[in-house]
Amino acid sequence: MSQIIQWFPGHMAKAFRLMRENLKHVDIVFELVDARIPLSSRNPELDEVLGDKPRLIVMTKTDLADPERTSIWRAYFESQGLSVVSLDTRGHKTPQIITKAARLVLADKWANLAEKGVQDKAIRALVAGIPNVGKSTLLNHLVTKNVAITGDRPGVTKKLQWLKTPTNLELLDTPGVLWPKFVDQRVGQHLAMTGAIKDQLINLDDIALAVLKFFREYNPEAITTRYHLNKDIWETQSDVDVLLTITQKLGFKDDYNRAAERMLLDLRRGKLGRYTLELPSDNIGEVVDES
Repeated sequence: MSQIIQWFPGHMAKAFRLMRENLKHVDIVFELVDARIPLSSRNPELDEVLGDKPRLIVMTKTDLADPERTSIWRAYFESQGLSVVSLDTRGHKTPQIITKAARLVLADKWANLAEKGVQDKAIRALVAGIPNVGKSTLLNHLVTKNVAITGDRPGVTKKLQWLKTPTNLELLDTPGVLWPKFVDQRVGQHLAMTGAIKDQLINLDDIALAVLKFFREYNPEAITTRYHLNKDIWETQSDVDVLLTITQKLGFKDDYNRAAERMLLDLRRGKLGRYTLELPSDNIGEVVDES
């Protein structure tokens, strides 16, 4: 039986309270989602917290995601009545893209302000998302200097801070927040694969096996090429046997946990190519009967 993954540090409960307290001070919410896991990286509890506040979905890490699937997800979000942009947060045009999109979302409100004589008002935005979704990287590029602590591990940002950008945005950074229970365990797996949950809290071999199961159908060549395996290995070996073979190929003898850790690092750093783990038709987040 695979591990049930849950993670809800105490600072995250505090973050929700701080969001509620500061929501009245912002014009719009930038909700960041990982383009590789567009549904699993959306915190379902944010809807209750944010209410009807104008929102812009910002799909991050598109440089690591499958571009065709990113287009599918953009269309899906737009069909839900949501405004969305997809980008590599490190791109030099990121500040202009985000600011333009925010102004479009707030166009009616800004037109009313202009009629009242209010000109060039800064857009105040709350930036929200799960851990490791790229919030700090985005903020640093919007502000054009390193003002937010970044890292390739979840839970780096732990307090609120206001930041100003050259494009007339005022941004309220918030800590990454997960939710206390994943009803669909695929959500936990996908968050673990992409690094949104600390590796110390998961069974690495279980997650590595989930990676192999995905790539067996999605792009088996990415695995065989990276780890110098025979192409027919998928026809002759189970996922467990493939992991053991990779362990030996890496020179780790029978330390498959170490091989699992290497595979997850390769996945997160793009060494296995661009990928998106989910499609809208997968119904991620719903209960799946695996009996």
